Amino acid sequence: MSGKTLTLRARLPFEDHTIDFHEAISLSGITALFGPSGSGKSTLLRIIAGLENRGNLRLIYDNTIWSDTNAGIFCPPHKRPVGMVFQDDRLFPHLSVAGNLAFADKRSPKVNNPITMDHVVKSLDLLTLLNKFPATLSGGEKQRVALGRTLLTQPKLLLLDEPLSALDIRRKAELLPFLEKIPREFGVPAIFVSHAIDEVARLADEVILLSPDGHVSTRGPVPAIFDTQEMHEFTGKFEAGTFLQATVSAQDTAFKITTLDFEGEVLRMPMVASLNIGDRIQLRIRARDVAVATSRPEGISIRNAIAAVISEIKAEEETAFAEILFKVGTQTLRARITRQAVDELGLKVGQDAFALIKSVSFDRRVMISALG
Repeated sequence: MSGKTLTLRARLPFEDHTIDFHEAISLSGITALFGPSGSGKSTLLRIIAGLENRGNLRLIYDNTIWSDTNAGIFCPPHKRPVGMVFQDDRLFPHLSVAGNLAFADKRSPKVNNPITMDHVVKSLDLLTLLNKFPATLSGGEKQRVALGRTLLTQPKLLLLDEPLSALDIRRKAELLPFLEKIPREFGVPAIFVSHAIDEVARLADEVILLSPDGHVSTRGPVPAIFDTQEMHEFTGKFEAGTFLQATVSAQDTAFKITTLDFEGEVLRMPMVASLNIGDRIQLRIRARDVAVATSRPEGISIRNAIAAVISEIKAEEETAFAEILFKVGTQTLRARITRQAVDELGLKVGQDAFALIKSVSFDRRVMISALG
């Protein structure tokens, strides 16, 4: 990780609103700029890359001024150690995958401990694609090549402008693990733009939430921000959930199941082959994917029945629903069920109960700190 800081003050007027952003970003891991369309996410990336230089701007990277419109200072894009991956791959169609990678490699600046072609090919699983041309690749394969080509320019900062938005669910799932490991695999921090909550939950260490009018609504570590009122106002309660930390305890290759130790309870999820016994991972479980039972159920397909204590019941009188908060050891789990179910089950604060979670309900990401 770079350990550097990027400080950006940007005030840009648009027809219906003005982007007003003044934040210092610690360049470590992946920082997400998250918010609705039109909130200025991609514009901020373009400012950092040097592709936008209007309005009132001041951008400082590691004590070096890249932009200051008041002082007339502007560092052109090619002199900034920044790599950018766009929504579209922008590969050279007349060059093979090997040719696209070599183009960047041959023109990259000389640096200490450079990112090598072999490292990129191996890490991004590009060996079987080297002799192919972009027109023959899937969308996910093109983005992997684009990512590799960008890394070979030896960036100190990676900018990801919705690189998953043009992909279908399957291709997105294929690309996510490659994006996830970039900071720890190559030592390059990233700023990631998205308006998809599942992408941010999976990839980001910190999130900066932008309001529709281009202001910073809130920011902080992903687990904390996802549980704020500001985030709920943007995503809606349908996407409300909880982040949990668990440890890989077993890998069942026959049934393709990864087993986790969660506060002494057993969690099972579809197998992630890259995980090792002892790895700590972070899970996001949506409240709508959690059911409640007053006794341990038998004869059902749901594999996860977590013994817990009800710590809070929040009834939404204006809707049919209530939110149940469970304590499991030192961690909290959330369920969203009907108020009628709360009444008929006789649920009370302090009561022992079971949180039921389908194995297909997990959004997970490996905790970088545990893998270092």
